Amino acid sequence: MKKIILFLVWAGAANAQAPTGYYTSANGLSGAALKTALSSIITNGHQDKGYNGLWTAYKTTDIDKTYENDGSIMDIYSEKPTAADPYKFTPGTSQCGTYSVEGNCYNREHIVPQSLFNQASPMVSDINFIRATDGKVNGMRSNYPFGKVGTASFTSKNGSKLGNSISSGYSGVVFEPIDEFKGDVARMIFYFVTRYQSKLSTFSSGDMLGSSAFPGLQTWELNVLLAWNNQDPVSQAEIVRNNASYAYQGNRNPFIDNSSYANQIWGSQQPASDTQAPTTVANLSISAKTSNSISLVWNAATDNVGVSSYAVYMNGSLQTTVSSTSATISGLTPSTGYNFYVVAKDAAGNSSSNSSTISGTTNARTVSSTNCVNETFETIPASSASYATRTWTNSGITWTATDARTDQTISNKAITVRDGSLTSSSSSNGIGSLTVTTQLKFSGSNSSLTVKVNGTTVGTIPYSTTATTTTINNINISGNVVVTLENPSSSNRIAIDDLSWTCYSGTAKQSISAALTDSKSLQISPNPISHQEIFVKGNTEGIKKAVIYNLQGKVMESIDQPFTGNRNSIRIKNLEQGVYILMLDTTSLKFIVK
Repeated sequence: MKKIILFLVWAGAANAQAPTGYYTSANGLSGAALKTALSSIITNGHQDKGYNGLWTAYKTTDIDKTYENDGSIMDIYSEKPTAADPYKFTPGTSQCGTYSVEGNCYNREHIVPQSLFNQASPMVSDINFIRATDGKVNGMRSNYPFGKVGTASFTSKNGSKLGNSISSGYSGVVFEPIDEFKGDVARMIFYFVTRYQSKLSTFSSGDMLGSSAFPGLQTWELNVLLAWNNQDPVSQAEIVRNNASYAYQGNRNPFIDNSSYANQIWGSQQPASDTQAPTTVANLSISAKTSNSISLVWNAATDNVGVSSYAVYMNGSLQTTVSSTSATISGLTPSTGYNFYVVAKDAAGNSSSNSSTISGTTNARTVSSTNCVNETFETIPASSASYATRTWTNSGITWTATDARTDQTISNKAITVRDGSLTSSSSSNGIGSLTVTTQLKFSGSNSSLTVKVNGTTVGTIPYSTTATTTTINNINISGNVVVTLENPSSSNRIAIDDLSWTCYSGTAKQSISAALTDSKSLQISPNPISHQEIFVKGNTEGIKKAVIYNLQGKVMESIDQPFTGNRNSIRIKNLEQGVYILMLDTTSLKFIVK
């Protein structure tokens, strides 16, 4: 509501911001002719101030004068229009720089990725589509196009999302800003494909740009942006920035001065009065089953404008939203029955009736000695040297790799993680032992990945410049498990290949550490341990007995009078990689053997 009110207040002023006669040559035109006329207008007077000039420009163009009005950087990825912002950037002093989390610094984000035009001028420094945004969020957005997200793999602190597309016509990964800034993004991209329409045939598409002057955008992306332009009217913040950008660079964004230009050029994305629901999904059926997943297929529904997505329900609860006519529901329990139905939706929000409900039963649990998961990484996204969030599905498991690239190899394809992690979706057959091959790529130092199951560390995986296969035995956790390989380093780039784990059908015992009281006065350091020696910090005088347990409660070693002779360490027998509990009289300490 806030933006609609602002639009009504400022609608009369929006056209008045441009100099008298600025758009005269475009009067009376529509379609490709109007786009060409506007391209000529905004090309004339454009002064290229250089890439480094953007830092100076942001001190006038990207200052918050409409929300908090506090002189901080107006960042579309952190601004919360109706609440306090999660962090603030000071112009000039908060420039990137390096970053690891949100709020570290702001950088120069090309709303149309600069890789699509090979960082060439004047595009690389055009203030009209390059915003000051949080470095971390910009890095997560990477080179992905903008669209509607189904399941988010990353969400910024103001609600901007990265995830799978549910925009009709595109099923890849997309980035979605919050509603407040959807129109802002649309109008910046409209500016780009208008200002540089004569160059589009030489640019890469990035799954968003067209290869010709008109329409200049791929159909699916154009439909998304037209809808956003209509749903999110021009705000005061955009008008203020457009005026400041004109003062700095000498040209304007015509779609901010007159947002109706978009519909005059490309036509409205859909009738505002669309109230017709899609037809009911037909022929819903089960195409495949495993012990922890069921795959569904169905016939496409129809709509007077177009079906945008399908909502898949299991036992009455929404499980996923997809743009295709198939879906796989994972993380299910073996030998268990489930009921499914599907609902079709259009871009106006109209929903079809529920499809017929079908029932399916997952397969029986596999034998515990077999591998539950075998991931060879042969189906990862296309080779790319950029770092971004990568997602893919193989054999019923959906994988998410953050800050990852896909162009490195070990045995063949591998996923390479920098300042991020590799995480599986839920697998219902537990985990016995885990095996994986790792290799340090490029520069860096030898270290270890941290392995977590359901968020709890269960061991570490060493890596070096030599490809090495490592197994962690006796993890032995039953039920649903989510496995994560986390890279604690912010710079080492670790290739991961041939990841597998065995099922575990036994009953996982509660960690004995849950029943014991940890003492802050004693600490194992370093932890993880190496060379089969445990160093204990704190007052160890008088401790009579040390007992080592595995996580299943089995006694691995018992030592009487472990700290005689003023020793502060315990030499132990060979322990396999994994997590253990050291009991010192009545005090328990957890440690990891790497």
